[in-house]
Amino acid sequence: MNSDWNIDSWRNFPVKHQPLYSDINVLKSAEEKLKSLPPLVFAGEARTLKEKLGSVSEGKAFLLQGGDCAESFAEFNADNLRDTFRLILQMAAVLTYGASLPIVKVGRLAGQFAKPRSESIENRNGIELPSYLGDIINGIEFTKEQREPDPERMIKAYSQAASALNLLRAFATGGYADLHEVHRWNLDFLEGSTQDNRYRIIADRIGECLDFMKACGINKNTAGLISKVDFFTSHEALLLNYEQSLTRVDSLTGKHYDCSSHMLWIGERTRSLNEAHIEFMRGIGNPIGVKIGPTTSSEDIIKLIDKLNPENEAGKLTLISRMGKDKIGDILPNLVRKVDNEGMKVVWSCDPMHGNTFKAQTGYKTRAFDNIMNEVEQFFQIHRSEGTYAGGIHLEMTGQDVTECVGGAQEIKEENLGDRYHTHCDPRLNANQGLELAFRLSEELSKHR
Repeated sequence: MNSDWNIDSWRNFPVKHQPLYSDINVLKSAEEKLKSLPPLVFAGEARTLKEKLGSVSEGKAFLLQGGDCAESFAEFNADNLRDTFRLILQMAAVLTYGASLPIVKVGRLAGQFAKPRSESIENRNGIELPSYLGDIINGIEFTKEQREPDPERMIKAYSQAASALNLLRAFATGGYADLHEVHRWNLDFLEGSTQDNRYRIIADRIGECLDFMKACGINKNTAGLISKVDFFTSHEALLLNYEQSLTRVDSLTGKHYDCSSHMLWIGERTRSLNEAHIEFMRGIGNPIGVKIGPTTSSEDIIKLIDKLNPENEAGKLTLISRMGKDKIGDILPNLVRKVDNEGMKVVWSCDPMHGNTFKAQTGYKTRAFDNIMNEVEQFFQIHRSEGTYAGGIHLEMTGQDVTECVGGAQEIKEENLGDRYHTHCDPRLNANQGLELAFRLSEELSKHR
């Protein structure tokens, strides 16, 4: 750690996308309460994830990161959490086959409560109120009371994150993640898919592998890895008051770890070099990510890496490309080439969601499945052309049968968006769309392994 960093040095820097709390005393009280509470994750778990991401940076594993756009207090329940966890397992099983590599599974869960917004004020019919910034800050209901930033919401976010992590750990180690069950779920998906014949070959080969292992005596009773998985959490480290309050000094290493999550990332809107988010994140021991948008220059990216990973540690830094299908081909190759030429150890991941958002004629914000898939395909082609490794994918998705993104085998149309449009912020892939993407990506990966 740099000697000029401390846990609250970020407060001396310009900061963006932070709420303006009306009562500082209430804010300080909430921060002190959070400081007294147990950590949500442990430093050792974060180090384990960093080691696994180190394997990704070396081309020996693949990162699957996905989950909610913005977690909700109102819609939090065990079934929703289970379904998203299950979707990640299903996608991971398919990608494992395609890549012939271990899949590092990281959820956008148990902490994804804050969202930056393009406008600080929302206007409806001439009434102006603060924009919704995520449940950890204010409420989505368009009322003066709900839109007032409330520090006590941080305590509620902590409690929900703790409950979610408890359940996720139970799912990951208690038998729910049995690989045979995951395969059965994927077969159920194929039974109802118009792409059954196309993806059946992959599913059949996975089934043959499982049958072979069973014949060799490898099952949940003889091999724990069959029924257990390593599962990690992540979120955007946007609300710095919350992140600082959950930062602890690791007793083994003496380093600071943000114990709100295993992995944290910095968004495209808050990655300015000389601002508070970079300052805070450069001092913590967690693996971290940075969203890289179309305005990023080669000089910017090298300075970011130098700042956030000065020792060039494998697995420390993930660069999450979010360009949009129309811009990625013009911008990303130069960035990849520059980082590679400098010998910098990073994980390259693709977020094909945020650059492909548009407003449907029905008024709903949406994303087209074909555009998402197009950016993913370009991302992998660029890395093949540059001789570098496309190490991961980062998706906003849910295990629920929502209608928020158009297209895919389900053929969701713009006029269908209002049927089950439940997101609190950005549109998400539903379970079928997420699995379809995984099967298509698996096909692509298998061609080049």
